[in-house]
Amino acid sequence: MRILLVGAGGVGSAITRIAARRDYFEHMVVADHDLGRAEAAVAAVASAEGAGSRFGAARVDAADRAAVAGLLREHRCDVLLNATDPRFVLPLFGAARDAGAHYLDMAMSLSHPHPERPYELCGVKLGDDQFARAGDYREAGLLALVGMGVEPGLSDVFARYAADELFDEIEEIGIRDGANLTVDGYDFAPSFSIWTTIEECLNPPVIYERGRGWFTTEPFSEPEVFDFPEGIGPVECVNVEHEEVLLVPRWVDAGRVTFKYGLGDDFIAKLKTLHELGLDRTAPLTVPTDHGPAGVSPRDVVAAALPDPAGLGDRMHGKTCAGTWVKGVKDGEPREVYLYHVVDNQWSMREYGSQAVVWQTAVNPVIALELLATGAWTGTGVLGPEAFPARPFLDLLTAYGSPWGMREQ
Repeated sequence: MRILLVGAGGVGSAITRIAARRDYFEHMVVADHDLGRAEAAVAAVASAEGAGSRFGAARVDAADRAAVAGLLREHRCDVLLNATDPRFVLPLFGAARDAGAHYLDMAMSLSHPHPERPYELCGVKLGDDQFARAGDYREAGLLALVGMGVEPGLSDVFARYAADELFDEIEEIGIRDGANLTVDGYDFAPSFSIWTTIEECLNPPVIYERGRGWFTTEPFSEPEVFDFPEGIGPVECVNVEHEEVLLVPRWVDAGRVTFKYGLGDDFIAKLKTLHELGLDRTAPLTVPTDHGPAGVSPRDVVAAALPDPAGLGDRMHGKTCAGTWVKGVKDGEPREVYLYHVVDNQWSMREYGSQAVVWQTAVNPVIALELLATGAWTGTGVLGPEAFPARPFLDLLTAYGSPWGMREQ
């Protein structure tokens, strides 16, 4: 397998560090709009793992579909792994199809709220633009594996595992994400891309119910306190827009599907303030400068003003937990379980030099690519993680040295 990895930020760099310890691929090209960043990711792997011959660096604009397709062809890559933010999903998704390569991402094409009733009805849902083109991939005999990070990704694998092995009937599936991470020296330092966090948290959250389908609600609705395992403890979680709600019902029969994120009052207040000031907007504003007017995206300014999450690992303490709560019936008896994966920041920094949140995101596409390379997972078209058997993935996650857990509720 020959891989083009687009994006050498925190998650992309963690992907190279994890993949360098596996032997299922022949070569990985690490591409970024900043060539120096791609070269640094490759150099770190080469010096740490002695695997430099299997990695190379390149510069590419992720928004330039033709350039990305050309890079895929130039390096004879079998698959494009997208480690950029969701703005670049569609050009990369298209480039892979153009070049005859498989495609894998960790976040799906962007949503657009309903123009009249955004907090009741769905407009364009996450991933709709990709699923609309599933036929193109099927006809070419190619696979687009979408939403294959941790959330979405591992959380969806947990949903499939629960349906296959733990329940006869599922009443509700709820993705629940929480952490007790702190960052020395910062009152506000998100551990993941603030651009993506704003997108997820301020868009209308989507809920799925059998018989009703998908619908939306107000941001930060339905607060609940969820008790997370391994010492993290109780965290208040609220509804957030996320891909699992759009993916799980396509392959898993469940009465209701939700996604709730443990944000905390302070984080929610800051996000609301950004929204009230218009600083969450992506459309450029015209700003006067010494060299004349310039177009500036307010959200890009917010992202530039905050510390890079990839560089916070040395200051971070605590654990992050991603998991799937499932309620239903097994052998005629009610059952509830929480399937989860916890990463301790001190462990991920010591073992890989990557902070916990980006490492937890990165390990899952590396595992998925290994399953595709060995033939354990096969398919064509646009498919989510739920479309594949869960057990091979979970077994390999444990083999990578990061076991998952299950708690009866």
